[in-house]
Amino acid sequence: MFSWTTFLNSFGPLMGAAKFTLAVSVLGIALGLVIGTLICAARLSPLPVLRRFAGLWVSFLRGVPLLVQLLLVYYLLPMVGVNVPAMVAAVVTVGICASAYISEIWRGAIAALPKGQTEAAAAIGMAPLTQWTRIILPQAVVMSLPALVNELILLVKASSLVSVVGIMEITRASQAAAATTFRPLEVYLAAACIYLAINLCLAALGRFLEHRMAV
Repeated sequence: MFSWTTFLNSFGPLMGAAKFTLAVSVLGIALGLVIGTLICAARLSPLPVLRRFAGLWVSFLRGVPLLVQLLLVYYLLPMVGVNVPAMVAAVVTVGICASAYISEIWRGAIAALPKGQTEAAAAIGMAPLTQWTRIILPQAVVMSLPALVNELILLVKASSLVSVVGIMEITRASQAAAATTFRPLEVYLAAACIYLAINLCLAALGRFLEHRMAV
């Protein structure tokens, strides 16, 4: 029989673990935005070397599962003399992986912009960097906001994979609770509710920002 007591009592420990899930997801997408912007700029660069490098970056990261990337970073860095905490390895891996998808989101949004805007900016002598910061990126952000919010939601769910390196996020905390209470159904259902609540809040925030930025 379903135990409501176990189900309700599971929320306390799992909510405490949720801060690690959010930290990995938010910091990961922040890092992914920075790297993804650079990779997008490289893919749109007139230099063939940069375009090939960016293409390989995107192809590798989209072709290799996030779990494998995480294990590579976690076990490779100590072999080359770089010892980092599991949390740092998780955030870096999630950010690098997200950068491949974010760069393609940026690239699609930029490709949809009228070319006349950048041509007019170049005609009046505006520097390429200024074109990016004043014309291209502000419009690309508005156009790509739904896709970026969707990517953040995917990262929240994918963050469960960082449990394999010992981070006590929601999934690992639910596994520990299920092992001690012997009530896996109630514990995992509570974990599912927390994931759902987080992602519904993120979706609502995305709709709010989209509405505000469109006004």
